[in-house]
Amino acid sequence: MSANSSPTDLPQEIVQLANHAVQFDREGNLDVAIYYYSEAAKSLAEAKSLGIPFPNLDAQFAAYRQRADKLKEQQLARKEKELDNVKEKDQSQNDLERAEFLLHAALDADELQDWKEAIDLYSEAIELCLEARNRTSRADHKTKLAQLAAKCLDRAEHLKKTKVTTSPLSDDDHLMVAKGNGVVKPQNPSSNMYRSLPAGIIMPGSDVNASLPNPMSFSTPSPAKLVVSGSETYTKEEIEVLRKTSKINGRDYVPFMALDLKERFAFPTPFSDRDGKLALAPKQLGPFKGWSRPSEICSEPQMYDTIDAFSIRQSIISDCSFVASLAISALYEKRFKKKLISSIIYPQNRQGDPMYNPSGKYMVKLNINGVPRKIIIDDLLPVSRYGDILCSYSHNKQEIWVSLLEKAYMKVMGGYDFPGSNSNIDLHALTGWIPERVSIKQKEEFKPDEFFMKISERHRKGDVLATVATGEMSDKESERTGLVPAHAYALLDVREVQGKHLFLLKNPWSHMRWKGNFSERDTKHWTPALKTALNYNPESAAQFDNGVFWIDYASVLQFFDVFYLNWNPALFKYTYCVHQEWRTGSSPIKDVYDMSSNPQYRLEVNFPTGVASAAVWVLLQRHITDRNDFAENKEYITLLVFKTDGKKVFYPYDPAPYIDGVRINSPLYLCKMLLKASEGSTQRYTVVVSQYEKTNTIFYSLRCYSTVPFKMTKIASSYTFKEEVKNGLWKGITAGGCQNNQQTYKNNPVHQMNLDNNKADNSVLITLKGPKQYSLGFDIVNVVSNCPNVIFAKKSSGAYRSGFTVLELENVPGGVYNITPSTFEPGKEGPYFLTVQASCSIKLSRLQ
Repeated sequence: MSANSSPTDLPQEIVQLANHAVQFDREGNLDVAIYYYSEAAKSLAEAKSLGIPFPNLDAQFAAYRQRADKLKEQQLARKEKELDNVKEKDQSQNDLERAEFLLHAALDADELQDWKEAIDLYSEAIELCLEARNRTSRADHKTKLAQLAAKCLDRAEHLKKTKVTTSPLSDDDHLMVAKGNGVVKPQNPSSNMYRSLPAGIIMPGSDVNASLPNPMSFSTPSPAKLVVSGSETYTKEEIEVLRKTSKINGRDYVPFMALDLKERFAFPTPFSDRDGKLALAPKQLGPFKGWSRPSEICSEPQMYDTIDAFSIRQSIISDCSFVASLAISALYEKRFKKKLISSIIYPQNRQGDPMYNPSGKYMVKLNINGVPRKIIIDDLLPVSRYGDILCSYSHNKQEIWVSLLEKAYMKVMGGYDFPGSNSNIDLHALTGWIPERVSIKQKEEFKPDEFFMKISERHRKGDVLATVATGEMSDKESERTGLVPAHAYALLDVREVQGKHLFLLKNPWSHMRWKGNFSERDTKHWTPALKTALNYNPESAAQFDNGVFWIDYASVLQFFDVFYLNWNPALFKYTYCVHQEWRTGSSPIKDVYDMSSNPQYRLEVNFPTGVASAAVWVLLQRHITDRNDFAENKEYITLLVFKTDGKKVFYPYDPAPYIDGVRINSPLYLCKMLLKASEGSTQRYTVVVSQYEKTNTIFYSLRCYSTVPFKMTKIASSYTFKEEVKNGLWKGITAGGCQNNQQTYKNNPVHQMNLDNNKADNSVLITLKGPKQYSLGFDIVNVVSNCPNVIFAKKSSGAYRSGFTVLELENVPGGVYNITPSTFEPGKEGPYFLTVQASCSIKLSRLQ
């Protein structure tokens, strides 16, 4: 029964399903007939459970089930026959294709004046041509191979006589080695490891400047890439972070660099990945027969005929979010004629289109752990005994792009047994577009009307890619609605027509559609005018379930949980990224009292004259290097923003944060700010990285996007000198409490600080830590002043705080000071840690 229909409609639905089944059965369309027989049987079972009468119900149920099973047997037999009839290329044809590919690669290297590489490729092509010519019995192939060999020989000899060869760059150039205060860089300037820009930037049209959420408004950037707001080279620390997080699931995936455009793809023999074959998922193991190359299962393999979202089909790999991400990326590329997904596959021809490689080697560029990274794969795919590809594929059986992109992503993730993900993560890896998660169920924060207007406008202009995901639901509800629990759907279109808000969605499975309002089964809501406006015919759509369906916004809000949005980085003009390590033990496990040791960044935003507002987004990405970490994701991260003029923050809620991020167990967290120039032409903020229950060292990237110029720098300690008391103790009489207790306060420990200079502008930072169940504070009083003309009044750390308190002092004159740490109440025994940092030399001693 459909999601929005009543039980009385069920008999009519059964009749419609049965009629469709018989019709397609007669036409020999087995796939569709099987689907409708199965759906009719399910509806009959539902009618029986609800007590709804239907003529010959049990007999009809058995007949439909039996016919569906019979057709499945015929379908398997047909596949076996088709596989037997596939015309396999003989060895000489494969040799000829690889020889031609070697020649084309040699010509490209020749044109780029990479003489050594060109000579090597010409030589290998010659050797392959001669060997293949001796093997083949086909006269036409002998002639072609001889001609190819002659061309290669002539050019190779010419190069050897006239050109000087150069040594190619090695993979070691991918990560520069720290040396002294600088870095050792590759000799080739084009391959320097400069701070990477987000990949997949597609420059918007001239009207996109008005397309950000109101009232964001800015001029469209004119350059073909974003402006880097800071140093374009990495620090030694950043290089080390990127080096450590290049090893993912035991394999190295180095940052993608300019030298990788010279990656070699042509070989005389089929390429096999040195990392071996991917681990299979449990669902693949049963039907698995072996690994085959496209040339063994396709008559004319090609990368793609046309990038098309509707041709993509998920099979038995649990990666619906990834396949949905592929679909919307493909739709964007086709709709806007801009290379988004095809641009990450190599080798490419001179037009930048990915090519089928008869040698079987491919390179895919994915955004992983902060930067675009290089993934090498071969073209071996898992197949069943019927020749079915046991991974995602294109309905066009000759196309291989879907299977190759999935294989590259699955390789990074540790194999086809994919632990699960979401489209924010997958789309960011594929495109580099900025991820944003919008929860439908957060009623207080989610504004349905405002969100629909935003997603409708942005999607129409190509500013955003989107998927929508269901939550958990019962089998009964799933059957009733046609929706899959905990499943991602690609958002293909958003329309407001005749007052109705509608979404066009695609199930990555390419079957199993929504059964409610505005589905192809719906006979109540589809008016002739609406069909015309959407160019949609429900009767025609009902002929075959391709997983694509219309659904109204109200049903989306009822049955789905979350939207995953990925925004085009080119909506911004400026960007900057840092890559850092946050060591365990460097800060408290929980930052509910003390935030002073959290990574903090000064964000300075500058408004040009005439600009009234600016959008500033900060994306935090936690690096993941282990499959189990990705699957379990127990680390909860977030960002907090404070209006503290870019100064260090010590307490999590004093002052209250301008933006208090929610800690989520996702490797990606986006913080969005809409700033007004009326608050100042230069505005400074403090951005703090936070983690719930920090028990592990994490590596992360922090990237800022802005429509106006900005600077983002890490807040480092400005204090050169440091002294610590690590064995402080309130015990017995020394647990004197605060000054409210006049008789006992004087018994508290006293530490003497000596600033041994005559300056009046010293800076001092004093922190006191103790048991969190105690309220702590301290007083500081001047005993001896080295600057008689400067008066230093007695200072206090302020209100007593739980477990941690701090006092930052400016313009402190040189001299001797007594520091008295105490608990609020007397008699509270326990240890404490007192730390004094200063801009000048200090001495700290125990006075009492």
